[in-house]
Amino acid sequence: MTRPSRYGDAGQAFPIYITVVGGLLFLAFAYFAVGQAAANRNGAQTAADAAALAAAQDRRDQLAGAWVKDVLDPTKWQAIFEGTAEGLSPSCWRAHQLAGQNDARVNSCGPDGPLGFTVEVETNKSVGESVVPGTADRKSDATATAVIEPRCDVDPPAGDAGPDVLPQLLCEDGVTWELDPEDLDVLPEPEDLFDVHLADPQANDE
Repeated sequence: MTRPSRYGDAGQAFPIYITVVGGLLFLAFAYFAVGQAAANRNGAQTAADAAALAAAQDRRDQLAGAWVKDVLDPTKWQAIFEGTAEGLSPSCWRAHQLAGQNDARVNSCGPDGPLGFTVEVETNKSVGESVVPGTADRKSDATATAVIEPRCDVDPPAGDAGPDVLPQLLCEDGVTWELDPEDLDVLPEPEDLFDVHLADPQANDE
């Protein structure tokens, strides 16, 4: 009887071993490529969120400034809280600034109604070389919308009040601002008048 050679068995198993190891390495590199792409997409979304919020915050500050300027003219207050104050300047420069700080660039930026901004950005860096074809030059893009919401309602003075009596501001969290035309040293800050936050993505899809 011929005794099988253990070296022969090892020689037959070696190609299988190489194939299995090669397959596992390919899977590892593929998972790594997926991780690279996901990280790039997350970076794009972070940049888009920051850019949209920055543009909205700039508009909020302008609206608050317009309110302070016209605090003695209550006829203009409602337009200000609706986002249609006079003399507003573009705010997308802030979106470009924040996108750049997050290693991305703005593809588009514009108002989303009088109280919102939508920004689309693209990453400066590509996904990078990987076992997945076409990733070397592929960049990620993302879109975000930020909205500005008034935090206060204008409460007109009583009908028998004098012409120098200003309306009250009834704000969130039960805060009331009673404004005295003779003493305007302390006024609400922009964040007291307006809230800025990202829009719910699901709301945009509806």
